[in-house]
Amino acid sequence: MANLIVRNIDDRIANALKVRASQHGISAEAEHRRILEQVLLRPQKRSFLEVLSQIPEVGRDEDFARVQDEAAPDVFD
Repeated sequence: MANLIVRNIDDRIANALKVRASQHGISAEAEHRRILEQVLLRPQKRSFLEVLSQIPEVGRDEDFARVQDEAAPDVFD
C-alpha cells in the first residue's frame, strides 16, 4: 500500500475532517481514506442526458401513440 502525505491543508478542512471522522466513529486518517475512495473509485452517477442518449432507437413514433380506451370513462369531462 502507498502512503499519502497532504501538506498545507486549511485548518477549517482539517477540523471538518476530524469532526466527520468522529461522527463516523473512526480516525481522521480512516475518514480521509474513505473520502478518497468514495470520490475516486466508486462509479460516478450518469447525467439524465447520458442515460437518454444510451436508449436504443426502437420502433417508430406511431408505435408509442396514446390510444384512448373507449370503455373507460373520461375523467376530464
